[in-house]
Amino acid sequence: MTEKESQSEPRLVLLCGPPGAGKTTTARRLAEELPAVRLCPDEWMADLDIDLHDEEFREKLEARFKKLGYELLGLGQSVILEFGFWARSERDEIREAGKALDAVVELQYLNVPHEELWRRIEARNSSEMWNDAPITLKQLVEWLTLFEEPTAQERALFDNTRN
Repeated sequence: MTEKESQSEPRLVLLCGPPGAGKTTTARRLAEELPAVRLCPDEWMADLDIDLHDEEFREKLEARFKKLGYELLGLGQSVILEFGFWARSERDEIREAGKALDAVVELQYLNVPHEELWRRIEARNSSEMWNDAPITLKQLVEWLTLFEEPTAQERALFDNTRN
């Protein structure tokens, strides 16, 4: 499939990376370029005054975003899911669902050195959105042990990947 052909079909873009990798910045740029609907749990939770570390609420919101994303794809609208996609199983699930809807499924893996992640997080911690729920270095280190980096074999399963 050529790039031009893939632009006529709805695209499902998964933004994969730990906190501080640049998912929101990338998603905003892509949303304009494609165009696409961008679904960002962090922004929604902040707007609704929900604790950004409330994992139970985040899981419910992401489940609802998945349903909404699939509905939008079915209507021919491209969608960007800005969840982080830390687990291979989660990426597999979304990839298969997108393909079942005849969408072009793209993985955007944002691979950033750990020192740069922490530098960005420190800067973000002082922002209005995060000042009530800052990320600590201890949390980042713990989360990095949980993050499953996409392998070359996994990336090959997607219609398009970018690092």
